[in-house]
Amino acid sequence: MEAPTGNRLLTISDLAERSGVAPATLRSWESRYGFPRPIRLAGGHRRYAEQDVAAVLEVLRHRDSGLGLEAAVRRATSEPLRSRSVFAELRRRHPELAPQPLLKSSLLALSHAIEDECCARAEHPVLFGAFQRETFLRASYARWVELARTALVAVVFADSSNPREPGPGLPVEVALPHEAPLNREWIVLCDAPDLPACMVAVERPGQEGVPDARRRFEALWTVDARAVRHASRVAAELATDYRPELRTSDLALLAEEPPDASADLRRASALLTRTMGYLDARHGRD
Repeated sequence: MEAPTGNRLLTISDLAERSGVAPATLRSWESRYGFPRPIRLAGGHRRYAEQDVAAVLEVLRHRDSGLGLEAAVRRATSEPLRSRSVFAELRRRHPELAPQPLLKSSLLALSHAIEDECCARAEHPVLFGAFQRETFLRASYARWVELARTALVAVVFADSSNPREPGPGLPVEVALPHEAPLNREWIVLCDAPDLPACMVAVERPGQEGVPDARRRFEALWTVDARAVRHASRVAAELATDYRPELRTSDLALLAEEPPDASADLRRASALLTRTMGYLDARHGRD
């Protein structure tokens, strides 16, 4: 196929013809991964540069070599996967989720609420947890064994020096290198069609010497199925990158696009956010 001459921009049909990727698939990639990123004309029509053709072909090449789609996109756009943060991705993709400072004690209560509800109601969920330190993972291990028993897959991240081998009904442990952003993050993520829920928090810097129970985090939480799915895709890609044999990024559930949250759900989430703020303030005075 002939390349366009001069500086002519490409339509999405041009890009589809040149790359062999259908327009609907290109639009899906843009929605899920922000790639390829078009120029928007005044009427809202998409236009692409010549280098976008090469970038899409590069993604296809990485896919053919065995990478999951999101990892292939990151590789093609030269964004190091291991430098990614689930917290930062949620902030970027869902600016409507306002972070709130919370004490560790408040986060623990919220985490247990999500875990208990998931264990009681979710049908074959995909679960991710991030614990920062191995000691925190071991303290919660019995709870996550129970969660993993009925989950499609349960993956836990920590700075483990000797992660346990996966087995039937057990969570899959993913060891994090020292420089991984996830070492600062606390995550409880339940991705299931009947019960999506996610809490992601990042530890504030400069808390050396602060008692463990008084440590503060910036936290996001949501039951918006689309936001939860975006978070679980990032976690799945990171798990696959650190332990390639897991291939969690290829889970069929993660390829589906859930519906947007309703107005009622958004109002209920806003009420929960306000309630958690008041409860945390009371904990801080105790």
